[in-house]
Amino acid sequence: MEQAIIAGGCFWCTEAVFRDVVGVTEVESGYIGGETSNPTYKEVCTGRTGHAEGIRVTFNPEVTSLSEIYDMFLGTHDPTQLNRQGGDVGTQYRSAIFPLSDEQQAEAKAAIERWNADNAGTAVTTIEGLENGEQAKTWYPAEDYHQEYWDGEGQRNPYCLAVIPPKLMKLRKSFQNKVKSENA
Repeated sequence: MEQAIIAGGCFWCTEAVFRDVVGVTEVESGYIGGETSNPTYKEVCTGRTGHAEGIRVTFNPEVTSLSEIYDMFLGTHDPTQLNRQGGDVGTQYRSAIFPLSDEQQAEAKAAIERWNADNAGTAVTTIEGLENGEQAKTWYPAEDYHQEYWDGEGQRNPYCLAVIPPKLMKLRKSFQNKVKSENA
């Protein structure tokens, strides 16, 4: 198993997408990229901690590769919006990849280059946390009520009902061979 950490706006939305990907065994919502230790949702929402709302994806690279994870990430949110996704505005909603190794960093650069080649070179997605051989920033799991949000409360939340289904449709349209069956 391998892990990847990505941030593409509201973590409820990116979590819902990656729970539908074959080879993904776990998706955890959390916070990364900031300076505050053990931040809370309320603190991160202020935009003052430096953290992004992100997800940590655990996946089988023999089923779905890291490059496919990154391509799905870039293809299911809007990587052209700086520090926002739709109505969610602030650095906590930035589009970012947090590589856990030099290999992941190289793959993140390649994925952004592929996306830019196909989309007029407009991604503002950053690659964060692996400068000068340093490890990625500390990952902090979000509070329990944020985990698997779409599968529970999210399907009654008007915001989620407006934002998540279009992302799931993008996944199903562009990455058909990587979507879990309805019976899985």
